[in-house]
Amino acid sequence: MKTAACREYVAGDFVAGRLGNRRMYPLQIERLVYRWPGAERSTLGIGALSLASGESLFLYGPSGCGKSTLLSAIAGVVDVPKGAIHVADQDIGAVRGGARDRFRVDHIGMIFQVFNLVPWLSALENVLLPCKFSHRRRARAGDDPAGTARRLLDELGLSDPALAAKAANELSVGQQQRVAAARALIGKPDLILADEPTSALDEAAKAAFVDLLARECAEAGSALLFVSHDRSLECHFDRSIDFRDLNRGTE
Repeated sequence: MKTAACREYVAGDFVAGRLGNRRMYPLQIERLVYRWPGAERSTLGIGALSLASGESLFLYGPSGCGKSTLLSAIAGVVDVPKGAIHVADQDIGAVRGGARDRFRVDHIGMIFQVFNLVPWLSALENVLLPCKFSHRRRARAGDDPAGTARRLLDELGLSDPALAAKAANELSVGQQQRVAAARALIGKPDLILADEPTSALDEAAKAAFVDLLARECAEAGSALLFVSHDRSLECHFDRSIDFRDLNRGTE
C-alpha cells in the first residue's frame, strides 16, 4: 500500500504548463471540453491534468459524473471539440481513423469493468493479443513475448500453466480480471487506463489486485489512471483526485 505517499489533489497542482517535456508525462490534458450530443451542459470541463511515467493516479467520484467519458476521450473513442489530449507526445485529436486505432494499441493498455476478453481464446492467447496488433508492443515484450505473458500472469497470481491454457470463459471473474490486467500491461504501454475494474471483487481481492497492478505499472514505467467510485482503494495510489474538483469547466 502507498498510504504515506497518497495525497489529495489540490487545484493548481500538476498543471500542464508547469511540467515541461511531454515525453516525461505520457498523459497531458489541456482545456478539455466535451458535451454528449443532446446534453444541455458539458459533461467534461477540465482545465489541466498530467500524469508522469510510472505514476499511479486514483480518480474517484460517483457513478455518472463523467469519469468513464474522460477515459473514452483519452483513448480517442470519442472526439472532443475543444482542448487537447496528448498521449505519448501525440495529440489524440490529430490522429484519425485506423491510424488512431493503431496508436491506441501501441501506447495505451485498457482494463474495463467488463473485461472484454475473447472467450474462446486461452488466457495466454488473450494476453498476447496486443503483440499481434502492435509491432511496438511486440518489440517491447522482449525476445519471448509468450514468456513475458506467462511472467505477467504469474506475478498477477495465475502461475498454474493449466489456467494459462484455459479458455477465458472457463475462468472465474477474479482470474479473468488478472488476464485483462496482464493483457493491458504486456509490451509496456505508456499509459494504462482502468475503468472500475474491481467492481465484481470482494474487499480482500480488490486490495490485492490494485497493489499488484500499481506495482507492475511502476516497474514497467507505465502511467496508471484508475477510475472508481470506491474510495477504500484510494491509498494504493501515488495520488488521488476527486473528479468533481477536477471537472469544473474551463474559461
